[in-house]
Amino acid sequence: MHHDGVAATGQSSNVFAYLFGKRCAKALENANIWRINVSEHSERPSSKPNPTLEPLEILVGEWNTAGMHPHFPGATLRGRVTFKWLEGGAFLMMHSDVEQPGPPSGIAVFGRDDSAGTYSMLYFDERGVSRIYQMSLSGGVWKIWRNSPGFSQHFTGTFSEDGNTIRGVWELSRNDSTWERDLQLTYTRVR
Repeated sequence: MHHDGVAATGQSSNVFAYLFGKRCAKALENANIWRINVSEHSERPSSKPNPTLEPLEILVGEWNTAGMHPHFPGATLRGRVTFKWLEGGAFLMMHSDVEQPGPPSGIAVFGRDDSAGTYSMLYFDERGVSRIYQMSLSGGVWKIWRNSPGFSQHFTGTFSEDGNTIRGVWELSRNDSTWERDLQLTYTRVR
């Protein structure tokens, strides 16, 4: 199978499992979204770091997550989130993987328009869900939001003083006026 002129090989699942986690990589391959021939791609020289992304440096690294969701009463949802720079700092990538079946593993890429006061987050998960969010990070408060008729979402997370813990809550609205708690989430830095 070819996608955007890139050939599929058996090695692609290993590469995507490493980059995005096994569940998300499998979903990408099953949906024929991304397939690559590893031997055709070599490391490209890094781009110049994007100075507008410097405030996101606090996110870079590996984090353990623990969350609670109303669809999984009484369960603590554990997982791991990794943030790393792409192309030498031109973009930031997030990969999330949940240990339990049910909640989706996903990937996101963060960037910023030079003239915008907020960041953009392009998200995709193993269910095939693709969304664009807006984001801000300032004064130890991380906000992510998406306004879409019938299914708006927002997240507010607060960093601990040492920057090694983030406690946050996702909320959703199906009518754009009433908000309900969706996911309570704590990030704890591993490294």
